[in-house]
Amino acid sequence: MRRSSKKTVFILVTCIAIACTPLWWVGSEVQHVASAEGSGGMDKTLLSTLTGTSKKGSYREYAASYKQANRPSEDIVIEADSFHRTQDMNVTVLDHYEGTPGKSVLTSDSGSIEWKFSVPQDGIYNIGLNYFTVKGKDSDIERELRIDGKIPFTEANSITFQRIWKDENTPFERDERDNDLLPSQVEVPMWQDMLLKDATGYVEEPYRFYFTKGEHTLTFTSVKEPLVIRSIKLTNPPTTPSYETIARTYKEHGYKPAQQELMKIQAEYATYKSSPTLLAYNDHSSPAVEPYHVSKLRNNAMGGWAWRLPGQWIEWEIDVPEDGLYQIALKNHQNYLRGMAALRTLYIDGQVPFEEVRHAPFPYNSDWQMTVLGKDAENPYEFYLTKGKHSIRFEVTLGDLAPILTAVESSILELNAMYRKIISFTGTVPDTFRDYQLEQRIPDMVDGFKKQSELLNRVAKTLTGPDGKNDDRTAMLNTLAYQLQDMADRPETVPSRVEQFKTNVGSLGAWLLSVNEQPLAIDYLMVSAPKAKLPDPTASTWLSLKSSTMAFVASFFENYDEFSEDKSDKAVTVWITSARDQAQTVKKLIDDTFTPKTGIPINIKLVSSDILLPSTVAGEGPDVALQVGNELPVNYATRNAMQDLSVFPDFEQVKSRFNPSAMIPVSYNGGYYALPETQTFPVLFYRKDILEDELHLKVPQSWDDVYEMLPVLQKHNLEFGLPQRGLNTFGNDSGTTDIITIGPNPALTMFLYQHDGELYRNNGMKSGLDSETAVQQFKKWTDFYVNYKIPIQADFANRFRTGEMPIGVIDYTMYNKLSVFAPEIKGLWAFAPVPGTKTADGKIRRETGSGGSATVMFKKTKNKDAAWEFMKWWTSKETQIAFGRQMEIRMGASARYPTANQEALSALPWPTKDFSILKEQMSWVRGVPEVPGGYLTGRNIENAFRRVVVQGDDARESLEYYVRYINEEIMLKRQEFNLPTEK
Repeated sequence: MRRSSKKTVFILVTCIAIACTPLWWVGSEVQHVASAEGSGGMDKTLLSTLTGTSKKGSYREYAASYKQANRPSEDIVIEADSFHRTQDMNVTVLDHYEGTPGKSVLTSDSGSIEWKFSVPQDGIYNIGLNYFTVKGKDSDIERELRIDGKIPFTEANSITFQRIWKDENTPFERDERDNDLLPSQVEVPMWQDMLLKDATGYVEEPYRFYFTKGEHTLTFTSVKEPLVIRSIKLTNPPTTPSYETIARTYKEHGYKPAQQELMKIQAEYATYKSSPTLLAYNDHSSPAVEPYHVSKLRNNAMGGWAWRLPGQWIEWEIDVPEDGLYQIALKNHQNYLRGMAALRTLYIDGQVPFEEVRHAPFPYNSDWQMTVLGKDAENPYEFYLTKGKHSIRFEVTLGDLAPILTAVESSILELNAMYRKIISFTGTVPDTFRDYQLEQRIPDMVDGFKKQSELLNRVAKTLTGPDGKNDDRTAMLNTLAYQLQDMADRPETVPSRVEQFKTNVGSLGAWLLSVNEQPLAIDYLMVSAPKAKLPDPTASTWLSLKSSTMAFVASFFENYDEFSEDKSDKAVTVWITSARDQAQTVKKLIDDTFTPKTGIPINIKLVSSDILLPSTVAGEGPDVALQVGNELPVNYATRNAMQDLSVFPDFEQVKSRFNPSAMIPVSYNGGYYALPETQTFPVLFYRKDILEDELHLKVPQSWDDVYEMLPVLQKHNLEFGLPQRGLNTFGNDSGTTDIITIGPNPALTMFLYQHDGELYRNNGMKSGLDSETAVQQFKKWTDFYVNYKIPIQADFANRFRTGEMPIGVIDYTMYNKLSVFAPEIKGLWAFAPVPGTKTADGKIRRETGSGGSATVMFKKTKNKDAAWEFMKWWTSKETQIAFGRQMEIRMGASARYPTANQEALSALPWPTKDFSILKEQMSWVRGVPEVPGGYLTGRNIENAFRRVVVQGDDARESLEYYVRYINEEIMLKRQEFNLPTEK
């Protein structure tokens, strides 16, 4: 027995040792070399066949037309102040602006400006701008480009000019718990020179424009943000030399390798960056990351998942001690792209030193690795650096993936167009026993399937490279390519496979998004003498075991949900129910602006949303809760758990910050029990390419226009969408399954309000849904489903993306999702105010209801004045702008914040045209009241709806039947809370 016990212990210890062994112990190289030749193993011959595949009207199609055109060496400079004319734009001429001699022009965020110029000879040119970013809404600047009054190619609809950012404070500040805080991001306005290029990275080289000899015009139309322009240049810059050429130059000049000198730059201390989303973060994957703490948060890495989109760059500064040749190495972690390399372009002092570092690869490895830029392990690239300060910049690039992604994007659009043609004959649920004769009705279907199958096969083979090994990158491509070929061979099977075809094309869209991303984390950069011995990037077995043990012990004492803890009587406890990013941002804003100004300490705690109710009942709840649903304030106020905010003397002044409609859901019995935090409402989204180009329809202004449009849509088996439930901040279905929280349907509310109907009457004593107006609008709503067969439930984002539902009314936060979720249809969609009801005088009423969230104060709060000060600060214009921008900085455009503060909403980075539409729709928004017992209203509206639409019952009888249940519940609740009832 004793011998067996010893054997068991030995095996256990051995297993622990093996589990803790770092990767290099089992054969992984400590040092890798990033070389252009090893950039993913793609088949270059097949890759060249994909470069001509592009969307109709795209830059690649445009450039192919002028491939053989001359490239004149003479530059053409257009001084910005020599503009020919402007339209709807405020232009200011500036003299010696920001230290630059001569005149510049400040262009506003709307309107257009045009220049006239002469071209001495035919040829293609790059267009460069010398510009300065001025204060705006903290987003990149966008302009639409026209040459001779026409947009030369689709991508010219949106030319992006980047701002430059940096951390506000370095080294990093720490909170009361000794955790590093994320630094605020501040813009660094400066003069920049940029050649116009594709912001998506699908076209790597700067755009080339063809000009004939003679007079031309160039027009910039503002999409968003102001911009100062010094000059415009038509130029053909010299090509970047090869490393062989540079090495020969080094030899000719007698440059010598530097002495054995190691210079380490911690990546988290970047000098500049292209996006405020590029933040230092805490990496806890290895104790070898610098700096590291077993239990405290340390901002010890840079990039990661945030640094994945083409065009994003991070720049560091290094002080070189002596002239000489150096090598550059990065301790990096690329555990995102299995079987692929993340690509980066290297710039030194603003220039790509030679062609080979334009696509520097960082291969996959589950652990941290040291990567040296070079040809191979024995021949690192040498960079000549003079004594003094230099900048090192790495920019995300797609490299050889660019033509692949362009081809796949083109294929997705073609296949979605084919899908719409197919369902125009078969519908979305074809009869499996019917022969639709699609090959005769759609003559190009078979050839189209073959063409796209061949294209996807080429893409898959290009990605597998010479070894021909398939992986998860090519599985989706091979599956769809096989299906397309099989449908081409057996066209009679297409109707029965149309749903799977749609699913596979949707999966191809998801594939496109994933492959487009090139994440890379960096711990530090090393600049050293060539072939110098570099530090081991991995942790030793002992260090790993030690740190794991200490982290386990510390987990019993650390509480990461609490961000501060002040035991004084003045402290206000605030609970946040969203996520850690939001909580950290709120905490930072409090520490920077609220507490220093007021002296009021705030204890922030991140909690789950389902904790609020039991904590309140137990008397352990907070003083203030943020981001609670609109149904909560009145629900709690009826139970005397909420503080009436109207008792504060400056309440009316604070109330004026919000649209009056936003105050409706938080009002009860003459008081107000919350301050609105967010407010959302529906708008009309539509696909321009389908509605206008394919179907030749206009955007409907009234519901009469919608009725005229529906037969045309249905003729092609396309759908019109109506909202079902509200969306959250990110444009996703709120997804609540709690029957109590189901609100009145947004579509019914819209119809009701456009005809002066109401959900409740007599100050909430009874339902208003038994009125004649309500019955008529309920029937109008259900008729869309009964007579026109629009879908009861639909994934709007996916159907909008495929074009199956090219138009629909849905919450405006869908804008956030589409901007990120569906890049292939960028520029092909827009939104407008909802269709309205025509009045006798010809005007159109566009009323809609709204949803949102609020900030509440609990009745038990001891220091009510301090809590009120916090609520005023939190809902103020300045704080809401700061929070909204920080959310977009941290999480991107998908997190654009739908603040209820009207002034703050106008200051968030919406494109000018889009915001004007939002503002127009907002003027029609009406609030949805909350009343005791009103939680049954939404539920019973849904019940009545399904009896009519699913069971075929009469609309009037169904609605009146369920209104009785609503009235009974309202009566019971009013009696329970001793409120007046209708006799």
